[in-house]
Amino acid sequence: MLEIYDTTLRDGMQREGLSPTARDKLAIARQLDRLGVAYIEGGWPGANPKDDEFFALAARDLDLEHATLVAFGATCRVGADPAEDDQIAALLAADTDVVCIVGKAWDYHVTEALRTTLDEAVRMVADSIGFIRAQGRRAMFDAEHFFDGYRNDPEFALRVVRAAHDAGAERVVLCDTNGGTLPAEARRIVEEVLRALPDEAGVGVHFHNDGGCAVANSLAAVEAGVVQVQGCVNGYGERTGNADLCTLLPNLVLKLGIEVVSKEQLARLTPIAHHVAEITNTSIDPHHPYVGSAAFSHKAGLHTSAIARRADAYEHVDPTRVGNSTRMVVSELMGRATVLTRAKEAGWELDGDQAQEVVDRVKDLEHQGYLFEAADGSFELLLREVMGDSPEFFRIESFRAFQELRPDGDVLAEATVKLLVGDERFVVTSEGDGPVNALDRALRKALERAYPDIAEFRLTDYRVRDLDSGDGTAARVRVLIEHSDDQGSWGTVGVHPNIIEASWEALVGGVVLGLLRAAEQRAG
Repeated sequence: MLEIYDTTLRDGMQREGLSPTARDKLAIARQLDRLGVAYIEGGWPGANPKDDEFFALAARDLDLEHATLVAFGATCRVGADPAEDDQIAALLAADTDVVCIVGKAWDYHVTEALRTTLDEAVRMVADSIGFIRAQGRRAMFDAEHFFDGYRNDPEFALRVVRAAHDAGAERVVLCDTNGGTLPAEARRIVEEVLRALPDEAGVGVHFHNDGGCAVANSLAAVEAGVVQVQGCVNGYGERTGNADLCTLLPNLVLKLGIEVVSKEQLARLTPIAHHVAEITNTSIDPHHPYVGSAAFSHKAGLHTSAIARRADAYEHVDPTRVGNSTRMVVSELMGRATVLTRAKEAGWELDGDQAQEVVDRVKDLEHQGYLFEAADGSFELLLREVMGDSPEFFRIESFRAFQELRPDGDVLAEATVKLLVGDERFVVTSEGDGPVNALDRALRKALERAYPDIAEFRLTDYRVRDLDSGDGTAARVRVLIEHSDDQGSWGTVGVHPNIIEASWEALVGGVVLGLLRAAEQRAG
């Protein structure tokens, strides 16, 4: 039976830029348990105060339903007795049922990094595992740099893993620590190790992704017969990361039919991946397999037309099986099927002529530089306009924005907006951190009495792209603005050679759509 050993909380946290708190790690551990992994490596007790705090919190507050918590650490020092080794003592103090010990399996590291003999390296592994077992703990062994070591001196690499097994390690894990092994070689080496070790030896693998093959190597090792695979959620880890469980798990369950987690647990994969990303303050690449927001998106008209008829026409698996969903991307490549699908999702019925008008207008506007796949709000406004469903909340009479250098050296940004709500005219001037911020404040101030809902809108993102860089300061720019409220978010786009004009277009579109959605929510 194959088991998944998650090392997100230890190896995964070595990714550059990640530094979760102990309580963050506790929250991630709960998500990993929901995913159904067999083991969760919590960290390296004794290595830093944060991991010590985590294990203390875990002992008190972490109630795991599926997984077993593991403490990770190194063998005893060169020439040391494990019983007198502070690091081994810290491992035991973490009070986990399972302890994983890492030791050198590459002769080069033994002679150059540890500066000791091969015999001593084997002794350190055997004695450390034996001492852990003598304390009543279950033991596992990570053979660091095993694949590099096996290439260079297979006899020594095998001596190390045999010593760990003979001393009582229930799993001996072959680590591709430098991440450069390719799948064919990974499978060959794993098969040779399985033949060399006793049948009862539980062999696992731990692949890094430096060659881009960590998942492929893991799958090759599974097909060779290993009983454990280690990896990290979202492929976190040092340098280019570790084997990505968000890709590995669905490949094992859906492609190879190996139910390492249940179908119900696998259906939580996408929300769990994004939850972990949120906790670690990172973002998931939209094109990430299985869990990315674009993993099941369709843009080309040929694809979307087929998808509208048969969901499996251009999708290798049903996205709901990994907690994701199909998405039709609005672009100049789309056809009528995309428009009809998007309209149906919003509860509208378009006829064929209306759908074709939307397609033609999107293609023309994207040729001018608009980008609707990143501006769902602008696309919705276009749909409403074609359907004749565009209530007029206000009419813009004029706007202006300018900046003034003050005597003290500060720059003052000021904007004036003149508009009509019904027959009532509003003229409002506001200052801001810049001209766009000043326009945003003036527009909100002009509308707040008539439309109090506007106080709930938040401008959460503002992006500008130069579309004609060869034209210098006369180039057209595209402005993308995102608004949000307690119900969700929406994006709008503006294009113009004048950055203020482009910003104003996107800004007004965002406010109009927010008012439309607020009105519909009140109407039920």
